[in-house]
Amino acid sequence: MSAPTRVVVTGATSGLGRELAVQLARRGWRVAVTGRRLPELEETARRVTEAGGEALLLAGSVTDDAEVRAHASRIRAAWGGLDWAILNAGVGESMDAKEFSAELVRWTLDVNVVGAARWLEAVLPDMIESGSGVVAGIASLAAFRGLPRSGPYSASKAALVALLEAARVDLRGTGVDVVTVCPGFVKSEMTARNGPDSMPFLMETADGAAAILRGIDARRRVVHFPWPLSYPTKYLLPAIPDFLYDRLAARFGPRRIKRRSGEAGELLKKKP
Repeated sequence: MSAPTRVVVTGATSGLGRELAVQLARRGWRVAVTGRRLPELEETARRVTEAGGEALLLAGSVTDDAEVRAHASRIRAAWGGLDWAILNAGVGESMDAKEFSAELVRWTLDVNVVGAARWLEAVLPDMIESGSGVVAGIASLAAFRGLPRSGPYSASKAALVALLEAARVDLRGTGVDVVTVCPGFVKSEMTARNGPDSMPFLMETADGAAAILRGIDARRRVVHFPWPLSYPTKYLLPAIPDFLYDRLAARFGPRRIKRRSGEAGELLKKKP
């Protein structure tokens, strides 16, 4: 009998990250979970254990270089390395350009893009050396056009898509697969702040996680769902002329302007 597959899931304190960790645990896998909020992360680790997996709790932020390196070292010491890395950690605060905040853009990019890059730097050398491994980055359908009042989020996800695509091409022939995941709306703490009428084809968290894992299992280059939303967003929306897109986006784009108190404010004060 082969040893359980070893996986890290970043941003595993709630939502998709937690559900991905639990669904992988049901396979009997070893699941390392990362996140800043210790009580929530402990709950995820408990659920992983209850689901039949082996949990490794790694509290800390993807914005901290030293913490990411330390987490990768702990995984290596405990399990000898990783087979999968699911880079899920992300933030998505609203911002209207009339109240532009460079600091909010910087923070969003640091979490959503550079945070993933830190983990890529940490896990790829061992995967390349072993000649096997899977890295999956959780981007978004918001990557395919600049959505109104979502500039930092759309920019960060577009950058993540490009970063993963380049890595996928570079790693051809190494045995390491790169999967880019672009979900639509999935129930989570982040989407809970949106109005329900602004999230077409909203998916249950468990269904979203299952779709992601099916795509990773199949080693699909780009996983996007749900199809009634993802196909028009990925293939049709980028082809719309700019003048027409501007009018449509201004009329039908997301209306929410509500920054989270507490967590966002605290992180915005932190040095990356």
